[in-house]
Amino acid sequence: MDKGKSVVAELAASFSDVRVTPRQNPKTKSFLPSPSFSLSPNIDFKIVLQILPRRKLTIMSIARRRRLLNDEVLTSLAESSWEILDISGSDVTDAGLATVANVCSNLRAVDISRCEKVTTSGVSEIVCHCPSLEILRCGGCPRSEVTARRCLDLLKPKLNNLEEDSWEELNTLDIGGGAESLKWLVWPKIDDNSKETLAAECPRVTVNPQPSLFDLSGSKVPVEALASVPLDHSIVEDIDPKTWAVSAAPRRPVAPPNPNAPPEIPIAERFRLAYVEREARLAPKRAKRERQQRRRAERDYMMNDIDARSMALAAQASRNLRKS
Repeated sequence: MDKGKSVVAELAASFSDVRVTPRQNPKTKSFLPSPSFSLSPNIDFKIVLQILPRRKLTIMSIARRRRLLNDEVLTSLAESSWEILDISGSDVTDAGLATVANVCSNLRAVDISRCEKVTTSGVSEIVCHCPSLEILRCGGCPRSEVTARRCLDLLKPKLNNLEEDSWEELNTLDIGGGAESLKWLVWPKIDDNSKETLAAECPRVTVNPQPSLFDLSGSKVPVEALASVPLDHSIVEDIDPKTWAVSAAPRRPVAPPNPNAPPEIPIAERFRLAYVEREARLAPKRAKRERQQRRRAERDYMMNDIDARSMALAAQASRNLRKS
């Protein structure tokens, strides 16, 4: 817990320039916290977390956009009232996803696309602990594509093997498994084999629904099931994008050109000069290698050919006679 609190404190420090602007309720004439944020250094963000605990989902969405979302931040902000969870493109792992699945059991829409550290283990926790899950987003990067293909068995409905004496005893037990409530699967780059498997074994699941009033099953397609709309768009649509803007690295100052400097060599000429230099450097090594290969070939020829061996022995014998 102490570590989680420290993470929230660090996150709060990064959002120290966020200010909540009150708005007036037209019905009650009272002032309520506005869902929109503006930039101002006038308030400590820790106070905002204490006054507005329901804004934690908004903070998580901003943290994801600022590339600060990981296991510690996610578990520190998790609330049981959450119904959507967008961790796409974050550093959340299976451990953080399992913790949130136990806390947020009412999730109905989850986006794990482009999460390179989430595997089938994390998806299994979401499927097991979130019986109301209707929308699942996945894929988007090579590792997430592999995870999505491996999770097909988790999405299939299945009956558990139960042995009881009467039907009355089965009333308190779960006789089914898998993602029973899943209706929409957002997987933009789904392969043909996976699509055929889902169509045959999960006909109730609509893959990549298109914007329309109703899908093939006659149900209205929610905005959360559209790939073109971020899952947490409704949470941050009233927030100034400058809140999560990450400043780019400062540019290095460019020195003014020197008029007395020699002209710059074209890139093609640089490649040519580099090639000539490399050939000159490797020429002695190549010549030495050729001499070694030629001597080795001559030695092999002398050892394998009978006539050449007899001539070599005769020449050696004649040299010995001359010496004597």
